[in-house]
Amino acid sequence: MDTHSDILIVGGGLNGPALALALGNAGFSVRIVDSLPKDVREDAEFDGRAYALALGSQRLLSGIGVWPTVEPNAQPMLEIKVTDGRAGEGPSPWMMHFDHAEIDEGPMGYLVEDRHLRRAFLSAMEDHPKLEHIAPATVVDQTAEAGRISIALADGSTLSASVLIGSDGRSSGTAQRAGIKRTAWDYGQTALVCAAEHAKPHGGIAHQFFMPGGPLAILPLTGNRSAIVWSEDRAKAHHVAAFDDDGFLDALRPAFGDFLGEITLCGERFTYPLGLSIATSLVADRVALIGDAAHGIHPIAGQGLNAGLRDVAALVDVLIDARKRGEDFGGAQALARYQSWRQFDTTKLAMATDGFNRLFSNDNPLLRAARDIGMGVINASPALRRAFIREAAGLNGDLPSLMAR
Repeated sequence: MDTHSDILIVGGGLNGPALALALGNAGFSVRIVDSLPKDVREDAEFDGRAYALALGSQRLLSGIGVWPTVEPNAQPMLEIKVTDGRAGEGPSPWMMHFDHAEIDEGPMGYLVEDRHLRRAFLSAMEDHPKLEHIAPATVVDQTAEAGRISIALADGSTLSASVLIGSDGRSSGTAQRAGIKRTAWDYGQTALVCAAEHAKPHGGIAHQFFMPGGPLAILPLTGNRSAIVWSEDRAKAHHVAAFDDDGFLDALRPAFGDFLGEITLCGERFTYPLGLSIATSLVADRVALIGDAAHGIHPIAGQGLNAGLRDVAALVDVLIDARKRGEDFGGAQALARYQSWRQFDTTKLAMATDGFNRLFSNDNPLLRAARDIGMGVINASPALRRAFIREAAGLNGDLPSLMAR
């Protein structure tokens, strides 16, 4: 077996397979190394996890050929309503309301369950002539050399490529072995993640309710179901997480409200400690980072996966362009262009989500008054509303080719 390929990707979640398919479609030979077995990735059971895919991200999925598989299970996001208040007291009268009808491109995005994305990616990779999916496998070492980079697997085998992509999460071993450090801090919050079935239709409306302990996101899924991401002070979150399902619903209802009628849980419940984690560099010698390996942000705006997919699209453009120029596409010059393109954008997003969380996750009366007035001003301005809608849809900035279609 030829152990050398154009691209090696470590990490088989969502960003890694998206990059593998995009580069494979462009004619690169790609190997993706995944620490989880394929049957775990293929699990068809609904577990409550879902993602808000911005319109730009949906365009990427369409461009790499997986959207037709995903679309039947995707819920268009037609409106976003942002409110402020306290659990049990209802929202403040000040709010922001964003409607997709204010832009020409269509829905701002789509809500898709994790299981449907995973299975679509796995199916597409299985049939692709330029891809090899190696799972389960664990990388234990990597070495950058002249013109190539090699990785050693736990089973004793070695693979090499022109460039190694780390898509292996916030604790990225790829980044650590490349000597890339991180800037990180903890928010003292935990996200309670689940899904609920409700009596009334959601109308394709996503809700973000800011409370003193953290935001509650209610995101529309297909049918009369919504994904829930409830961020709370860590001590309270751990207390609530220990309840049985009935107790958890009793704790959730005052914040959720009754606008969707009676709610019941469906799927599993998860907890995630929240913090910020940013790689000090997106590249090293023959190494590039994408997704959470590059930037782990607060879920306050649901932009984590979208930021990772924008990394994917930008890196694809850079590598294709370098190959067309006759450059070493894994060399420092090409990877520096990826770093230049993405680092400012990802840092800006991280700081924005950090700032929003600090501004809204408190009960300071002066800050509450300021943010309520601010939401009212934005909501009263069509130009500001459209700017926020386009940002939520992933249509602002220097769009890579796969997102500009």
